Amino acid sequence: MIHIKNVRVCDGTGREPFPGELLLQGERVVAVSERPLGELDAQTIDGEGQIAAPGFIDAHRHCDLAALYDPKFGELELSQGLTTVVMGNCGLAPAPCREDLRQELYDFIEPCLGKAPEDSFFPKVSDFMAALESRPHPLNLGVLGATGAITTACKGYGDVPFTEDTRKQAEAYVRDAMEAGALGLSCGIMYTPECYSTTEDFAFLAKIAGEYGGYLTSHIRGEGNSLAQSVAEVLEIGRKAGVGVNISHFKVTGLKNHGWGIERAIALLEEARSQGQDATADAYPYGAGSTTILSLVPPTVLQAAGGDLYRFLDTRAGRDLAGEELARDFPQWDNMVASIGWERIVLSSAVVEEHRALAGLSFTDAARQAGMGEVELFCRLIVENRGKVGIILQSMAPADVDRVLTLPWVSVISDALYGGGDMPHPRLYGAFPKFLREYVREKKLLSLGEAVRKMTSLPAKRLGLQDRGALLPGYYADVLLFDPAKFTDRATFQSPKELAAGLSRVFVNGKDPRHRGGKLLKRN
Repeated sequence: MIHIKNVRVCDGTGREPFPGELLLQGERVVAVSERPLGELDAQTIDGEGQIAAPGFIDAHRHCDLAALYDPKFGELELSQGLTTVVMGNCGLAPAPCREDLRQELYDFIEPCLGKAPEDSFFPKVSDFMAALESRPHPLNLGVLGATGAITTACKGYGDVPFTEDTRKQAEAYVRDAMEAGALGLSCGIMYTPECYSTTEDFAFLAKIAGEYGGYLTSHIRGEGNSLAQSVAEVLEIGRKAGVGVNISHFKVTGLKNHGWGIERAIALLEEARSQGQDATADAYPYGAGSTTILSLVPPTVLQAAGGDLYRFLDTRAGRDLAGEELARDFPQWDNMVASIGWERIVLSSAVVEEHRALAGLSFTDAARQAGMGEVELFCRLIVENRGKVGIILQSMAPADVDRVLTLPWVSVISDALYGGGDMPHPRLYGAFPKFLREYVREKKLLSLGEAVRKMTSLPAKRLGLQDRGALLPGYYADVLLFDPAKFTDRATFQSPKELAAGLSRVFVNGKDPRHRGGKLLKRN
């Protein structure tokens, strides 16, 4: 047994910290007391007045491949208090994977998930989960079935509608994921090939997940000019499928949409919730996002490329069309170049050595350094790196981020990318302590109890984890000890690879994480 005394318990339910003691036995919390528990036959830890809180749950990380292949996986996660992470987000995942599409799928996900060994191949989500379960981990892992990977396995990356046969294949993939214990489904409606899918397509897949108690979390079709329509689309999917829905990394992008745009989207979600619909959202505490450079390619350019984007952009006609299309607005697609400008799009990673040296520069500065225009650099980066380029988009207004993160039904995530490079988004290293530092200590927008709830019991409820996310008797003993005045992030956009600091102790399932006692969490 482990007896933790002299702490202020912040139990994750939203209750404010109270003086108390904890007793852990095996993997579970067996007592949470406001009175001294007395002398016990247990290892005693004096918390010295620090906060004892549930381990933080990050329901949105892109660590699918890192969890399998990075020997240091867990170091940067645990330093910021994460004891549970969930992968398979935004429809991006290494499974299911069709053997003839292996290279195309893995090239597409590399900027977000990182590089996989050449022999890495998972025909089904159950195969991927079995691989995860076969390895010891320092923290708990959860998996979502990714409808982007499912759609690709059924019909490739082109604008090809589902047929009766490919729908049956998709259903089989979803059932395989859910029967293996996936917590739900994720989709990436903005990304190819899901951008070609219809509301009915998504509802069909989500309904199957709902049969197993799963939910749908969505990278929506558009987060800028079409934000309201895109939120409405996901709400409609949820109603058609009869499942709970979550808006991933809820925000508004585009300079002209700041302020008013987020309010329209919030109103839609509030109305749906008031009518009884299970609708939530999550967000990260930064005014910049990060993704793959391929998200900037206009759909008209993809269509003109006819399935070979790299060849097309290596021609004068391809470059000219890209320049024309990147300069205009689209009704159902967010043109980030037109909405925020090249100067707000920063290169974060590339595979070609010459281009890796441009990491940390905006497209405007990088193009100037390379002696060419932004469009030419854009096309060259895609062609020569085969699309494996990461970008950071400085697209949000701080007031909008604050507005979203203080909504009671919005949980905290990182949306951390593991695509490598010397200048990743700092959310990979510091999202959760940054949220505490900024929203509790500095801006005082949230109490400590409410802030901790947004990182613990709120995401646990969304994920269907009934015995995690709170310090209550019978719950798993995922426990943090920290001084809230000292626990902080250190990663910045200028120096992003800095571990968080100030966390005193971490327990994962009642053990020191070095014992690698993390579990693969499955929906019952």
